[in-house]
Amino acid sequence: MNVQLPITRPSAVEAPQSPWRLRLRRFRRHRTGMAALALLLLIVLFCLAAWPVQWWLGVDTTTTDLLARFDPPSAAHPLGTDDAGRDELVRLMVGGQISLLVGLIATAFGALLGTAIGVAAGYFGGRLDAVLMRFTDGMIALPLLPLLIVLGALDLTKLGFSPEFARSGAAGFWRVVVIISIVDWTGVARIVRAATLAIREADYIRAARVSGARAGYAILTHVLPNVASPLIVALTLTVGRVILFESVLSFLGFGIVPPTPSWGNMLNNAQELVTTAPMLAVLPGLLIFLSVIAVNLLGDGLRHAFDPRGE
Repeated sequence: MNVQLPITRPSAVEAPQSPWRLRLRRFRRHRTGMAALALLLLIVLFCLAAWPVQWWLGVDTTTTDLLARFDPPSAAHPLGTDDAGRDELVRLMVGGQISLLVGLIATAFGALLGTAIGVAAGYFGGRLDAVLMRFTDGMIALPLLPLLIVLGALDLTKLGFSPEFARSGAAGFWRVVVIISIVDWTGVARIVRAATLAIREADYIRAARVSGARAGYAILTHVLPNVASPLIVALTLTVGRVILFESVLSFLGFGIVPPTPSWGNMLNNAQELVTTAPMLAVLPGLLIFLSVIAVNLLGDGLRHAFDPRGE
């Protein structure tokens, strides 16, 4: 008697996914990170809308109208005007562009410096590692806020710049970017050094050395791609801190020079008007708070996505 057994077909095996696709899937499952990303995109879109809004309302950030001081919200000025009769909505949008741009550019410059120091210290080791890390420890030991204030108070004309440039908005912008880049690279350097130390003795890097590859080739081809994950997370968290630094410097009068707006100097201008016109201080302060919170929560989401133990 022939018994016919059911034929079972092997179940389809899932195609292996790349590490970046797995990280993207883990990040999409992180609700807080996704909400932070959505909030940050809304803030960026709000700031980028400055140009069409200026055209639509027929206003700009510098034109004053003393007869329209502290006007309430209206069709011509949706958020009212400030103490000089300037449109508050447009100034918030343009000020956001300045503050966010400072955060991105200063973070990028600091990342280049910190990555170079961290990779050199971790890959070559020895005396170079000791010297670079002691220099990094010395920078960390410096009191950050007083150092930022001292650097921000430097007279650019004594450094060879013209008085016109020293008083311009571009000078204030690049002053803040350079100052923050100089002092805010230490965390990136430590993270990159630790990641480099963890992989510099890997088999593929040893094979590259044996085959005659130069140190620069090994660093660019093998080291940097492998330190990208912790570096991306660190830079995301750094952006929020840099935005706060810019706001503090501008609030204290050492950052972006008026009439060029930034959220920090808008707070500075409104500090004496808190009782008479509180919204002039509440709105830029709220945007700074939301931007920093969104960037930090986005960094938490990326940390979860890049964690190899994540699910």
